[in-house]
Amino acid sequence: MASSVATPLERQFGRIAGITEMTSSSSLGSSSVVLQFDLNRNIDAAARDVQAAINAARSQLPPNLPSNPSYKKVNPADAPVVMLALTSDFVERARMYDLASSVLQQKLSQVDGVGEVDVGGGALPAVRIDANPTILNHYGLGLEDLRAVLNRANANRPKGALADEKQTWWLSSTDQLLKADAYRPLIITYRNGGAVRVGDVATVTDSVEDIRTAVWPTASPPCC
Repeated sequence: MASSVATPLERQFGRIAGITEMTSSSSLGSSSVVLQFDLNRNIDAAARDVQAAINAARSQLPPNLPSNPSYKKVNPADAPVVMLALTSDFVERARMYDLASSVLQQKLSQVDGVGEVDVGGGALPAVRIDANPTILNHYGLGLEDLRAVLNRANANRPKGALADEKQTWWLSSTDQLLKADAYRPLIITYRNGGAVRVGDVATVTDSVEDIRTAVWPTASPPCC
């Protein structure tokens, strides 16, 4: 992350006028760059320059990023003004986090005077595939064979085009599989006249992106 994501961004950020300090930190799957501006610099104009720098660096970033880099106008020394906890006896944690990040966070960010809204204590929904190397080896397969099948099943490419003498329209739709039940029947290869499917060599479950993140606002964890 430091060399492939943070470094291209830092090169572009270094061209912005009024920066007094730039620090970055990278870990597995994430990079954070903090820019400190001169007090005389207009923060809204600086934010536009930051967004322009992100756009300029996009072609130098890895093509398989799950989302485009984003920025926030905030003072890192500020403490949260309000902290909200969402609980439910019926909705699982992954769905709660999805609602908080896609609905509640967006609405709170639009409130006048709000500089930053962070969502924590969970992770977005995801399908986790835990492959069994012993079974893969039994069928003469490797992890790369499994990865290739999953990659093909989630292709996001134009499906065709409609054209006349003046214009062309590309037809596009997503092939993303969102539930574990859709991954299990995928065929990896054929052995002894039968199909070897993802469910035969791996445990496929509906889960979250990060299974090691959780917060409980009460003394005991929620029921689901």
